[in-house]
Order: sequence, then structure tokens, then C-alpha cells
Amino acid sequence: MIEKKAWAVNGYFALILILALIIGGIALVIQENLVGIPMIILAIILASGILVVQPNKSYALVFFGSYLGTIRQPGLWLSVPLAIRKGVSLRVRNFNSKTLKVNDIEGNPVEIAAVVVFRVVDTAKAIFDVEKYEEFVEIQSETALRHIATRYAYDNFEGQGFSLRGNPEEVSHELMNELQQRLNLAGVEVSEARLTHLAYATEIAGAMLQRQQASAILSARQIIVEGAVGMVQMAIERIEKNGVVELDDERKAAMINNLLVSIVSERSAQPVINAGTMY
Repeated sequence: MIEKKAWAVNGYFALILILALIIGGIALVIQENLVGIPMIILAIILASGILVVQPNKSYALVFFGSYLGTIRQPGLWLSVPLAIRKGVSLRVRNFNSKTLKVNDIEGNPVEIAAVVVFRVVDTAKAIFDVEKYEEFVEIQSETALRHIATRYAYDNFEGQGFSLRGNPEEVSHELMNELQQRLNLAGVEVSEARLTHLAYATEIAGAMLQRQQASAILSARQIIVEGAVGMVQMAIERIEKNGVVELDDERKAAMINNLLVSIVSERSAQPVINAGTMY
């Protein structure tokens, strides 16, 4: 169902008309004129159509099972008398999901939670197309969050590809897009969706921490080795270019070995003075 504008007129003018009908009707009844009775009844019926609309509030009007339209404009209005009014807040609201335990694409149990910022933009859909749109938002938010969490790994230890921890902005954007597709049915607009909690489940948190530490150590070692090889290569090239000493293959191998050990080693190198020849 699509929202449409309901018929409504200025409520202040309607109040004046209703008061005039009541006063006139009472005056006629006092004069024993029966015309005053229908005037009073008409005033009561018109009074049932008076409606006060607060800012960021809307009312959907239903008359004998038929949707007549929605009033969004704040103020005092006279609409269809005897119509049932169903109010919907248009304010921006937050929904904080529960901390969910799901398995990522690698099968690792992770804990994940998110906050969703939303507001109603179509009152007809929110009221008539879903049962309790607020509960619908909560259920669909958690469903979308579970779906996103199962599509990617918590962390990418190889340093390439998409992961929940390594790409928070992309994950939030994808979560918001999926939520919007799900909540269009309820006439709800998603303004923002972001992860508020992301961690390994307690039963594997210790093991995964060791894995992260090992991965970090390996990455650091790789950088150190690459830098050491570059430094050794530069040192040998300069020695040969400047003609400091002529190095055969055996001396080059010994020099490369000593330099790599001194650079890559975690401990400070202990200098050893060779008093004799190398042969």
C-alpha cells in the first residue's frame, strides 16, 4: 500500500463552525424548535474529526476499513469525521541489536552487534503492510547482520581480501544497503548502520589471539629479511664499485652470511676480531 494525502481543512475554522452549530442548536432547542437537535448532532459528528498533529508525527485515517490517507502537516485539522486514526512517529530512532554469536565464512564463531538508525517515511506501509513495524525492523536487522557475518571471514591473516575486522566501513555500508532492501516493505528508511561489537567467541578467543600474534611476527620478520637482503646487496655493490677490496665468491658468501645474521638477529651482534687471514 502506498501512502497518500488525506482530506483535511483548517481546524480553527472548523472549531468556529462547531461552536456556532452548538450555540445555535441550543438556542433553537430552548425555543422548542426541533431543528436545533440535528444541528447539535452535526456539531458532535464534526467534532470527532478534529485532529491535532504534532511535529514529526503523522496519522493514517481509516474509515470503515478503507484507508483514506495520511495527515503529516503539523497543526489543528478537521478531517473525515468518525474515521479511526493510527499515529506513527516520523522521528529518527536507534536500534541496538543484541550481541549475536554466528559463524564466519571460515566456520569460526564470532560475536557481532550493530546499531541501526532509521525512520518511517511511508506510514501506509508501516501500518498496513507489516505487523508491528518496530519489531519487523529489529528482526530484519538481526537477520541482515547474521547474513553479513557469515559471508566474510573475521580476519584475513594473509593480508589480502575482505574481512569483518579489516574493512569496517565496507561492512557497514553493505549492511545498510541490505537492511534498506529488507525494510522497504515496511516504509522505513535506514540512515546509518554500523558495527558496535566484533570479537571472536570466548571459546576460541585465546587460540585466535595466538594466531594473530604469530601472523604479526611473521609479517614483521618478512619485512626485516627483505630489508636485510637489500642492505647486504647495497653494501657489496658499493665495496666492489669503490674498489675497497676484491671479493671472490667465497668471501662474498661469508660476508653475506655475517651481515644477514647481524641484521636479522634479535640480539645485538658481538664483534669478533680476526687476527689472522680468512684462509
